[in-house]
Amino acid sequence: MANNVLIAQGGGPTAVINQSVVGAVLEARKHPLVGNVYGAIHGVRGIIEEDFIDLTQATTHNLERVAVTPSSALLSTRDKPDAAYCKKIFEVCRKYEIKYFFYNGGNDSADAVRIVNDNAAEAGYELRCVHIPKTIDNDLRVTDHCPGYGSAAKFVASAFAGANLDNRSLPGVYIGVVMGRNAGFLTAAAALAKKYEDDGPHLIYVPERAFDKEKFVEDVNEVYKKYGRCIIAVSEGIVDAKGNPIISSLIENSEVDAHGNVQLSGTGALGDALSKVIKDKLKIKRVRSDTFGYLQRSFLGCISEVDQHEAREVGERAAQYAIWNNVDGSVAIRRTGDYSVEYFLTDLKNVAKETKSMPDNFLNAAGNFVTTDFIQYARPLIGKLPDYERLQCPIVPKR
Repeated sequence: MANNVLIAQGGGPTAVINQSVVGAVLEARKHPLVGNVYGAIHGVRGIIEEDFIDLTQATTHNLERVAVTPSSALLSTRDKPDAAYCKKIFEVCRKYEIKYFFYNGGNDSADAVRIVNDNAAEAGYELRCVHIPKTIDNDLRVTDHCPGYGSAAKFVASAFAGANLDNRSLPGVYIGVVMGRNAGFLTAAAALAKKYEDDGPHLIYVPERAFDKEKFVEDVNEVYKKYGRCIIAVSEGIVDAKGNPIISSLIENSEVDAHGNVQLSGTGALGDALSKVIKDKLKIKRVRSDTFGYLQRSFLGCISEVDQHEAREVGERAAQYAIWNNVDGSVAIRRTGDYSVEYFLTDLKNVAKETKSMPDNFLNAAGNFVTTDFIQYARPLIGKLPDYERLQCPIVPKR
């Protein structure tokens, strides 16, 4: 065998996903046993279509510049490989004499790696398969947190800090809809830049707690009476007590995506619908909403230094586990201090398919904000935030 390497990226891009790929490529190229290092264009689809580039010939300078560039340099795909699809992936790996297969993605990507790994084992073909974690949703099992989350969280925190300054100047109700179909980690990050007691966000709603429209109106009314304004962070995937997406109950004939899932925030419909509820129930005139959409995934210039470092490290570790130690699995992060981490390999089946949610201790009893436990968990991951200040001077008495 030529001992070639194949690497691909899948799912939604992040601001640091290229750090992982470059880390794996440069680490793999150090080893004399490795032949060519191939990159698949558009993820697993690029593999079955044999759409490869030769990363062996990319200069180190070029790779390092790509590493600090957001979004997927190898381009991505939303394909969710089944057994037949993965069989084709394995056959292509065999055709190109691939001995080391790295897939940089989320839980579905981990599952694809698992199936390909099983195909190789059944065929008696020596193929080391390692999943390199990434997702802004921060919902992969086993790992303490996911590369990609810290930078997206930094964007969300910064965006809400800016919206708070704007809203304090011209008070009203502001709703920011954040990505997160099943997990609220990213929406919860809206609280990370709060500095003063009356800063927003004042309310946070995530999929882990059932959303009640009447309670929502009461919450907004209480905050508005207290501060004369209200800033709300909402996960796109908020659901009612029966687990049905709230957008389905607020909007008739909700759109669905290519996989049959209800289209959550891509159209801005959820923010508009919640704004209408507030206007109709509380008669507040100045109500505005934004849907962050793709902005939070690959925002240039808002990247966590911690996230970059860890994304690079998981890529390097993937190559080391596969090539040095000759093992398969998924790279994971374990927190060892405040703040330090270590890296380890977990079985692919532990990460494949299923996701995790925010633990209960990260959310308050009312289900409308985060706790100190969450702040302490997430704050180190986003790195340095820009600061802001208020005027500090006495009020002039009225004459």
